Amino acid sequence: MLPFHTIAIPHDDILRGRLTMEVFAADLGEVARGRGVAEYRDSALFFQKTFVTAGLRTLFDVVQQRLAGQGGDPVIQLQTPFGGGKTHALIALYHKAAEWGARRVVMVGTTMAATDTLWGQIEQQLTGQRVRFTDLVAPGRGEALRALLTAHAPALILIDELLEYVTKAAGTPVGESTLAAQTIAFMQELTELIGAIDRVVLVITLPTSLIEHYDPSAERMFQQLQRVSGRVERIYAPVRDDEITHVIRRRLFAQIKEREAMQAVDTFMEYATREGLLPAGVEPSEYRARFLASYPFLPDVVDALYQRWGSFSSFQRTRGVLRLLALVIAAHKDRDLPFISLADINLSDAEIRRELLKHIGAEFDSVIAADITAPDAGAVKVSADLGSAYRGLHLGERAATAIFMSSFSGGVEKGATLVDIKRNAATLSSPAAVVAEAVEKLKGRLFYLQYQGDRYFFSNQANLNRLLLTRMENIADREIQETEKALLRQQAGSAPLNVFIWCDRSADIPDTPDLKLIILPDAHETRMNELRDTKGEARRVYRNTLFILTPLESERAQFAVLVRRMLAYQRMQNDASLKLTDEQRREIRENLKRLEGDLGDAVRRLYRQVYLPAREGWKRLDMGLPTHGETRPLSRQVYDHLRSQGEILEKIAPLAIRERFLKDRDTVSTGQLVRAGLVTPGEARVISKSAWRESIIEGVQKGLFGLGDMHENRPVCRSYNETPSVSFADSEVLIRDDLCKEQRARKPTETPTYPPASDPSRPIHDGPGTTFKPEPAPPIGEEQRRDAVSAPNRTLTLAFTIPRGRVSGLMGVLHFLQTKYAHMEITLHLRDGALSDQELEEKVMEAFRQMGITPRIDPGATPWE
Repeated sequence: MLPFHTIAIPHDDILRGRLTMEVFAADLGEVARGRGVAEYRDSALFFQKTFVTAGLRTLFDVVQQRLAGQGGDPVIQLQTPFGGGKTHALIALYHKAAEWGARRVVMVGTTMAATDTLWGQIEQQLTGQRVRFTDLVAPGRGEALRALLTAHAPALILIDELLEYVTKAAGTPVGESTLAAQTIAFMQELTELIGAIDRVVLVITLPTSLIEHYDPSAERMFQQLQRVSGRVERIYAPVRDDEITHVIRRRLFAQIKEREAMQAVDTFMEYATREGLLPAGVEPSEYRARFLASYPFLPDVVDALYQRWGSFSSFQRTRGVLRLLALVIAAHKDRDLPFISLADINLSDAEIRRELLKHIGAEFDSVIAADITAPDAGAVKVSADLGSAYRGLHLGERAATAIFMSSFSGGVEKGATLVDIKRNAATLSSPAAVVAEAVEKLKGRLFYLQYQGDRYFFSNQANLNRLLLTRMENIADREIQETEKALLRQQAGSAPLNVFIWCDRSADIPDTPDLKLIILPDAHETRMNELRDTKGEARRVYRNTLFILTPLESERAQFAVLVRRMLAYQRMQNDASLKLTDEQRREIRENLKRLEGDLGDAVRRLYRQVYLPAREGWKRLDMGLPTHGETRPLSRQVYDHLRSQGEILEKIAPLAIRERFLKDRDTVSTGQLVRAGLVTPGEARVISKSAWRESIIEGVQKGLFGLGDMHENRPVCRSYNETPSVSFADSEVLIRDDLCKEQRARKPTETPTYPPASDPSRPIHDGPGTTFKPEPAPPIGEEQRRDAVSAPNRTLTLAFTIPRGRVSGLMGVLHFLQTKYAHMEITLHLRDGALSDQELEEKVMEAFRQMGITPRIDPGATPWE
């Protein structure tokens, strides 16, 4: 689209910046004296820039007929709101009277002295001297006044601002009366006299805005003047509301290219219809016609200034609108704007802001700066938040400006709907939905923006954002820490990892085979090392079972802001001294509810660094940004992430066992396999003995390896290609499949010749993982071997005392017996020693639980139960 100023070409005075109020201030007295600005003084220039309204044409016809003696109203009152075009109409009549050859009498109440008189002025201006009417007492309806008016007909008497003169004259005493009373009496006589003679017309102006009546006495005089003149006068309104756009265009623009204007309007209408931007209940054809009449101004601009701002008693409607719009045009005369909307009224311009503030109060200067125009204003920040694609459009400032210009009225109507804002703030190059997004952000950023129902508006009262900011500034760091810990308790969970929150004493972390998650407030390496390596004063055994979760410091600031905001809202909700509206209380409740979800996500964004014990130091994993609305506890989230990274194994493939542990070895101890993943930092952690047992059973069944025991430092394969019983005893080993095949191939009567066993002192290397040494099993005695091959028995009971250090040798016998009998029950009687509750729980009971055994404990033997 073409820039508006190439279609609607402004007058030179606007382009040159001649925008003082005097340019738009009509002054009948100055015109009558041949002074003042040329726009009013020069008749040709005056009518070039004046749109002759229907009311003005009617006024011309009536006055011209009366002056020509062809009828018409003798007394005419112009009554409009302040700045509604009264004086402009009088100046138009003044110039027309010269064309009609009439004598002109001009009296302006604002410039007349309190001791001057209307009758003296009439004589002075008609005759050039003041001889007969020099007294302060009204002359009455006598022959002298009739002769004066008849002798100088046709005559046009123009009285502007009559009430102001009468108000001043009230202070001038005239005998027991006042000059004001004399003037009111004279007006009654004058109006009656002019009604009785030909070719003399009286036109007076009276305001309708009560602010111009000054005080109660002025109000009484106003009513008296209306009663006096109202008996014979006709009241005319020079400008109807629907004509103001024509007045504006004629005064501000030298030329408007209608075809190009129509194209510009059609382009906007296509966009507005597509985006749903037209006012509710207004047909597209109606809005198009209004835009054509007001172009280059969107109709909303004229409505807001003329109807809303114009309803302020201090706002001179026509003059004030012209002055503001002239300033707006001058500000944009070099810009590539297709039309001018409310969003294009630059509130950073000192002159524009001054024109507005004198009607709404100087306190709004700081409101405009804080929310719209300052470099750090909320609207500026919103524009930046919208992203680089829209940053240059300044949609935050545009939306806020459109709201501000719709916020004020001398009546009850104020504010703008979202559709109104989008219509004025959107640009044809971007979707209007972006403006809606900007408005949502403004609600959270601005301090003085209010919204009730479907309308947004500014006030000089701080909104919840300002109250919120004040309370946020008073939240102590200690409160944030306490809230952070409470949120962690809510979010951490307790399974599948045992969780310890902000626990920095190693003695408080049990040394057990189960996997543990320790949540710390920071990644302090010394503290982390202490927790991994010690339990109180003792050295920690199960060092590879600890995971440490710490915050990502780059997320801390945003998290702290959310916590401060939540605590501030809670204080506001509980503060009975705040006089909050129902809407504001509802907003607080909704914000608190939303913050609950936001803080859940924020905890997960903050606590996402996981440290795992490694061969050297720690291995750090970042779990990344959580999915919005994540509901899994932190314990489960960490567990799932470590499982996906292969750091926790719920199952280990039998083939992997063979390749990792039996590739270059004959055997490997099952107990050491389990122990290594829990004890040695850096080893992959299989979650339980049950998982190991299932994998070993599957591997034996598939013949990937065998299961047996060490006998006289040599492996004896007891299960291969069958379902084994796995105990994880010290002597139990996995055996290479070829060795098991060889043993199974011998005849049962043959005395087995065992291959050389793997060197038990030789360490097992699992790539980058653990190094450990299997413990050798002691040899089985000759007597035990004879018992093992004795004749079958349906039941067998053996009672014996195990010498110290010979437990490992017993395991092979038990394995063999379990292959022969379906049920095996073992009772252990222990004496001459001591076992603490912790040792009983962590070393004994846990081992039984891993094997799926629930032992019966003699209550008299230990205080544990």
